[in-house]
This record gives sequence, C-alpha cells and structure tokens, in this order.
Amino acid sequence: MKRIYLAIAAILVSAMAFAQGTLTGTVTDGDLGGPLPGATVMVKGTSNGTTTDFDGNFTIEVKQSSGTLVVSYMGFISQSIAFTSAGNVGTIDLVPDAQELGEVVVVGTGIIDLATDRQTPIAVSSVPIKTIQEKIGTQDVTMTLVNTPSVYVSGQAGGFGDTNMRVRGFEQDNTAFLLNGQPINGMEDGLMYWSNWSGINDIASGIQIQRGLGSSKLAISSVGGTVNFVTKATEMNEGGFGYATVANNNYIKTSAGYNTGISDKGWGMSVMLSHWQGDGYNEGNFGEGQTYFISVGYRPNDSHNFNFLITGAPQFHDQNFTKSISSYLEYGRRYNNNWGTFQGQYMTERRNFYHKPVANLNWDWNINSTTNLSTVLYASWGNGGGTGNLGNRIRTDEGRIDYDAIYAQNAAVPNGDAVNFGDDPAYITRASMNLHNWYGLISNLEKQLSDNLTWNIGFDLRTYYGKHFRVVSDFHGLNSWTENIRLRDQNNNHETYGTFGTYKFATATETFEPSGWKAAFESYPEEQKIAYSNDERISYGGLFTQMEYATDTFSAFFQGSVSNQYHQRFDPYQYADASLINGTSPQWTGEPLPAGIEPGVDSEKVNNFGYNAKGGFSYNPTSQHSFYANVGYYNRQPYHDNIYLNFTNQVNPLTENEKIFGLEAGYNYSSSMFSGSVNLYRTSWKDRVASSSDIVDDVVTYTSNFGTEQLHQGVEVDFKFRPVAGLSINGFASIGDWVYKGDAVTQVTDENRNVISFESEDFDGGKVGGAAQTSGGLGVAYRINKNFSVDSDWRYYTDLYSDVGAIKENLKLPTFSLLDAGATFSVPLGMNKTKQLKIRANVNNVLNHIYISELTTANFVEPGDETYKGINVSNQGYFGLGRTWNVTLRYDF
Repeated sequence: MKRIYLAIAAILVSAMAFAQGTLTGTVTDGDLGGPLPGATVMVKGTSNGTTTDFDGNFTIEVKQSSGTLVVSYMGFISQSIAFTSAGNVGTIDLVPDAQELGEVVVVGTGIIDLATDRQTPIAVSSVPIKTIQEKIGTQDVTMTLVNTPSVYVSGQAGGFGDTNMRVRGFEQDNTAFLLNGQPINGMEDGLMYWSNWSGINDIASGIQIQRGLGSSKLAISSVGGTVNFVTKATEMNEGGFGYATVANNNYIKTSAGYNTGISDKGWGMSVMLSHWQGDGYNEGNFGEGQTYFISVGYRPNDSHNFNFLITGAPQFHDQNFTKSISSYLEYGRRYNNNWGTFQGQYMTERRNFYHKPVANLNWDWNINSTTNLSTVLYASWGNGGGTGNLGNRIRTDEGRIDYDAIYAQNAAVPNGDAVNFGDDPAYITRASMNLHNWYGLISNLEKQLSDNLTWNIGFDLRTYYGKHFRVVSDFHGLNSWTENIRLRDQNNNHETYGTFGTYKFATATETFEPSGWKAAFESYPEEQKIAYSNDERISYGGLFTQMEYATDTFSAFFQGSVSNQYHQRFDPYQYADASLINGTSPQWTGEPLPAGIEPGVDSEKVNNFGYNAKGGFSYNPTSQHSFYANVGYYNRQPYHDNIYLNFTNQVNPLTENEKIFGLEAGYNYSSSMFSGSVNLYRTSWKDRVASSSDIVDDVVTYTSNFGTEQLHQGVEVDFKFRPVAGLSINGFASIGDWVYKGDAVTQVTDENRNVISFESEDFDGGKVGGAAQTSGGLGVAYRINKNFSVDSDWRYYTDLYSDVGAIKENLKLPTFSLLDAGATFSVPLGMNKTKQLKIRANVNNVLNHIYISELTTANFVEPGDETYKGINVSNQGYFGLGRTWNVTLRYDF
C-alpha cells in the first residue's frame, strides 16, 4: 500500500512539475527559410502567449499537461502544434499565404471584416507589416498595393499625399477604405485624401485589399473593392524601435516607438512618434509632417478586452497640378508653376495642410464559447484646407509666380484696402477651409448557432458636421480684402435687398497660417470669412446581418444591410438670415430686408434609403483546391455633394440611388511550394446622375446628365512560387474591359419637370480612363544568407486611357513598365539576440523610365500638331516620377 501511495505522489509531483513546465521552439519562414522574429505563439484556449526573438526562437511557460500551441505570423498560414510534455517542440515552418491577414487583429475582431473571418473566399490580397516597413520609403501608403491585380496608382507627381488609387477601374470614391473597421471615405463626396493619412504606414499592422464585393458587412460603397487598414494595438510584450530614413530630394524621416507590454493587472501602453520633411520630387513640392500614436489596452479577464487609441498626422505639402505636355517639354519634367520667390525667398500659391486626429475605443466581449460581441466607438476631427490665389496674379517669363511684382502691385492700392470688384489690381493668397466633426458607433454580435452555422448581426451609426469657408492666408502687403456677395432668398432666388441692391459685403483684415497643427486649434470669426461659408449635417444609420454555413468541403453565405442617410445644408453667407432682416449683421451695410422675407439659411432636409445584398458559396474538394462564386446588388444613396445643386441649398429633384450589380467567381490553389488564384468579375454600375440648375428670364431650369452605364469585367491572376528555400517568386496579371454602355442623355426641365430639351449622345463602347486596363508584374525575393536578402519587382501597364469621363473615342496613353529593387541587411544584437539592427535600401524606377502616368484631356493629333510619343502635346496631365531612392536604418529592442 505504501508503494501505491508513493507512486500516486510521484505522479502528482510530475504533474505539478509540468504545470510549471517550459516549452521552447523555433519558428521559420517556409518561404525564404530564415527565422520569423515577432511570430505569435499562444496556448490555445488561453491568453497565455509570447513572441519569437530575432532568431525565431521562443520560450513559453505552460500550466497544463497537454494542449495545443497556435503559431501565427501575418502573411503566413497559422499552424497548430500539439504538445504532451515540456521540452523543445522543434522547428515550426509557416507557409506564406498572400491572402492571410487575420492573425494581426488584436482588438475589434468582430468589426474588422477581413477575408479570413468568412470561409467563403473573395478576391483578396494582403500586405504584411514587414513589406510595408521595408518598401514604403517616401511613398504614399497606396504604393504598397501596386503589386496586386487590378490596382493602379497615379498622381505621385502632385506632391506628398496626392496619389490616386483605382481598383478595377473605379475611382477612389467608389472603393471603400476602412481603418480598424471604421469608414474613412469622405461622407460628403466619398473621396480619399491620402495626405490626411500620411502616418498610416507607421501605425499599420497590415493592409488587406478585397477587390469587388469584399467581405464587409457594412452598407458601404464598395463598387471597386474594400481596403482594410489594420493599425497596431497595445503590444503584449515590452520593447520598442527607432529608425531613420533618408531619400532623394533632401527627404528625412525619424520615428521611435515603445511598448510597455501587458502587466499582471492587464494594463499596457504603446506609443509612437515620427517626423518627416522633404523637398519633393518636383520643384515647389516641399512637405513636412508628424505622426503620433497612443494605444492603451486593458484586459481585466479572459472575457473582456478594451483598447483605446488616438492617432493623427498633421502635415503640409506644396502641390503641383496637371499641365500641358508642352510645358513639361519646355521647362523640364519637374516643372511646377505654383511657386515663386519674394526677395529671393521661396513662396507657394498652393499648399495643402490638414490635421485629422482619429480616436476609437474598442470593446471585445467573449460572452460564452459560442457568442462574441465587438463594439467600437470612434471619432475624428478634421481641420485644414488648401491655399490658392484671388485677384491679379503676375507670372515670370518661365510661368512661375512673380511675388516681387505682386508686392509692388499691391503697394499701389490706396491705403492697402483692396476690393475684388474695384479698378485697382490686387492679389492675395486665400485658404479654402474644410473642417468637420465625425462620430460613429459600430457593433457586431457573432453567434455560433451550430458547428456549421454562424450568424452575425449589428448596426452602424454615424453623424458628421462639416464646415466650408474661405479666409485670407497672406495679404502680400495689403491691409484688407473686401468682397461683395449676391444674396439669395429662401427660394434660392436672387433678390434686390437694401441700398446696395443684391449684395452684401465681407471685409477680411486677419490672416490665418496654413498649418496642420495650427488649424486644429484656430478659431475663424464669421466676419473674417470671404467667398463662401456653409455647413452641412450628414447622419447615417445602418443595420446589417450575415449568415454562413460551412463544412470541411462546402460553405455558403448571405449578407444583407439597410441604411438611411439624412442630409441638411446651412448657408448663412449667401442667404438672407435673421441678422440681415434686423440689420444687425456686421457684414451688412444696407437697409433692413423688406417685410415678409423669411430667412433662407437652412436647406430642406433630405432622407435617402439604400440597401445591399450579397451571397455566395465555395467548394473545397481537397485542402489544396477551392472554387467560389459570389453575387451582389447595391442600391446606393447619392453623395451629399450630388444632392444640393450648384453649391446652394437647392435640392436636386432628379437625383436617385445608384444601382450596382456584381458577379465574381474564382479558383484558389495552395501548397507548400506554390499558391495562386484566378478571379473573374463583372460589375455593372447604373443610374449615375449629375445635375445643375439655372434661372433664365425668371424661369427655373434643371439640367441633368444621365451617365451611361459603366460595365467593368475582367480576369485576374496572382501566384507565389517557392521552388527552393530562400527563393520566392511572385506574379500577377489583370486584363480588364471597362467601357461605357448605351447613350448619355442631357435633359433640361422646368420646375414642374416638363421637358424643355432632350439630347442623346452615343458613348457605347467608350473606354473608361484613369487606370490601366491591362497590367502585370513579377517579383523575386532571395535570401542570400541569414542576414542578407535582396528583392525586385517589375510592373507593366498598357490600355491606359485619359481620365475624361464618358466619351466615345478616348485617348490611349503610351505603354510603360517600371522596375524597383531593394536589399535588406540585418544583424541580431544583445546577449540573447533579442535586439536587431536592420538596414534597408530601395531604388524605385531603377531604369529611370520616362512615362506619362495620367492625362485629364483627350486631344487627338491634328495635321501640324506637335506630338510626344504620338500624343498631342496640348494634353494636360502628369509624368511619372523618375529614379528615386531611400535608405532606412532601424533598431528594434
């Protein structure tokens, strides 16, 4: 009996010893054969986890006698490793997967709609943090997506942050961009201004682009696709980094970050700060900005996870606009006519400046083993604008701004008090301001109804208040600037009011510096606003749901959403308001308004209802093969700027919801050596309307251009081949056929919608411009040894047409190709090799290829016209950037 007791005691002691046991192992890149530093190793079903060091090694304490380790790294397929005893689990090879991004999500798991969240596939490509850090250099974050099918990025020559990205030929306002699951497209027009997001590459953990219908459950306008930017959250382990980048044209950037790690009480913090500045590739393209990021996490227990973060990227950058090819040929491809000098000092007429802090609070609640709730409360506060000229501009013989002559001109204005309708020529730099407050709440409940059936339901609420006006940025020697404003009544008609007829007057005496930082804290008195001043309120409410059934070989899903948008516009500047009626406005110097004239500041309220519906299925006959097909229909509300006519409170009576119908199908293959996909798509976009109004002889008329249907269809191929350890070959190709269908109709009606005129023009078959319809690329990465690797990417673009809207015969631009190359050298440091020093060098457009990246006109060659590569030199557009370079030194600890 004593022996039995001793045996039982020995077993218990062994179990207790293992309860505090240690597991070790090494995680390697199944693609290049090297270690994977920063890979996550978790004990499945617990919050116990660690990350690998710079040699890919890990050590983790475990409390159970057996279990499973889940090893993950963004851009790679996760692996589950069973263990039954303490010790070394050996080497774990992770196989790369271009579609994988889900493991990066630490918070907001039910809000951030990544492709991995749903088993039914879509056309998707992901960019891991390693690629972003190594290849971004001085470029906009959009450039990290150029090596994916059906993506075209142009406009780099405009200045820092001025790129334009199109997906499957659709413009940026027709692609949904999400930051941690929250929409960031402009609520007024759907546009993206990348200068507002210049810090994304510093704070991103990964980027996933979903072409076409995508996996988002929100009622968003994803005609071309959906791009998810997933930011860092509070890091689990203590550590930090610092790096510095230098590049062509005096560019320099420094950045540093630190993570406290998660404490025993569940608290942690991560912070990051960066600064950048540079001259810009083109002349007169100076820029400067900062990025800040603060994330605070709290995990009170295994059921609840909270994370608060705030980030912003205040910046300014001087801009270059499209100009004729002949101007570039005369003055050089870096020519910019938006700048000049005063007494030898640089000045610019066109400066963009903005600061858009974004804050969100995430709460993930694991209610039980089958139910999860994710909620995010977010806000953004945008402040800034862009400068330009008012008055009599004077140029030099080279076409640049002659500020010396402008100051002399302004000095001749009596008392320095200029009027925009007077006889004395004068000039000022104005700033067109765009301010907004945006608040939102998104929540999603996920319920596992059975082993095979999952249900999601949630809501999306947003409210937005925007302000638009102009102020003076620089008087250039003047003391004041006065403008006259023609007033409207509540019926949008111009009327005769007071001694000064149909006008009131605005006189500005103060200037406001075009700075992203200062714009965030500046106040703008009403009496200092010129040209226009109007506000708008946009509110949005949506409900969404998704049901997915999945087995090992088959999956099917359905998503549906409904939404309502509320719009109202407020315009105290060009309308008769109450202060004018009483004669008390400081801007009103005439007589009080006649009796019976009511204020017309507030527009009519407009509500628009829309909905989305999409579904699909997949079939996976083996673990290597999968087939899928999806279909979707969007009934999308018009943007705010299309609802009100001519920048007035007049509601467009002819605006209707746009209709988008999409079909897609594909095949995916994945093995340890080769993975690839083929995707087919067809997207029809109908009922696009642009309208305006006018008053002629007291008759109100409405002019509407009913755009033709846009039909975008094509095929996309991408692959990744790993023939031997250390070598990776990537490729993509996309062939599109993007055309206008049918007729474009211009219709003029009266107030009662009686047709005054009706004209139809055939645009059937006209090519959609602005993005290359055929493109392809090939990339190679090779790890020479443990510390040194090289890579190169080649891209080819053809069937690129002018960006001119609906046109029967569009102008085709010359074909071009680009070659980029880079090299990385890294050295582990420290006694335990837990630190790393890395040097990364990039050269973009290695061969210095000269090419036209974008044209905004379609002037064909006539007899006697001068040409460049077969193109009429009168056409306006941009040349692409020539050879550029950057070098980064990074230290991780």
